[in-house]
Amino acid sequence: MLFLPRDHVQNYKDGQISGMEVQARIFTSFFFEPLTFVRAIKGEEMEPTFASRGESLLVRKITSPSSRSIFVGDVILFKDPLDEEQERVRRVAAMEGDQMVSTDPNDLPFALDEGHCWVISDNNSINPTTSGDSRMFGQLPMENIIGRVIYACRSQEDHGAIMNSHAGMQEDYPVIAAELDLKELMESEGSA
Repeated sequence: MLFLPRDHVQNYKDGQISGMEVQARIFTSFFFEPLTFVRAIKGEEMEPTFASRGESLLVRKITSPSSRSIFVGDVILFKDPLDEEQERVRRVAAMEGDQMVSTDPNDLPFALDEGHCWVISDNNSINPTTSGDSRMFGQLPMENIIGRVIYACRSQEDHGAIMNSHAGMQEDYPVIAAELDLKELMESEGSA
């Protein structure tokens, strides 16, 4: 059994990590590919959730996105369906089978197709024609989803878990405990 000094490891809650969490992290790093990766983002589309000047995000990989792994309320990273070279971060507003009704009386209601979701930016003042969300490109194929954003870091003092769906947060808590590396997040924060 390997033990690390408590002062060498940081937990996202209180600056300490339990022996069990250290063991889980060591086991994960030796026997499995990491479940998370870091992405730096900029832009006003997700304000106030994320700062427009940029921040670093810890993203949990979702290898087979479906209605069993992605939920309404989750903040996700996905490939833009109009330009798959570009990645975007938006919040899931509706899932396959949900009825969509427009505020425009000329638009007819419709149900989201199987294997699709509806994503929107958190910033309500963004023009829908430039929002980079479903109001611009329509239904998002679930296969375009890369992962769920689970943690954000603006600075050494300003960081924390992302408010996702209740189900998503329950699934992600052990992943954050095992894989969060604030030093790595802060280092990539400068590249946002």
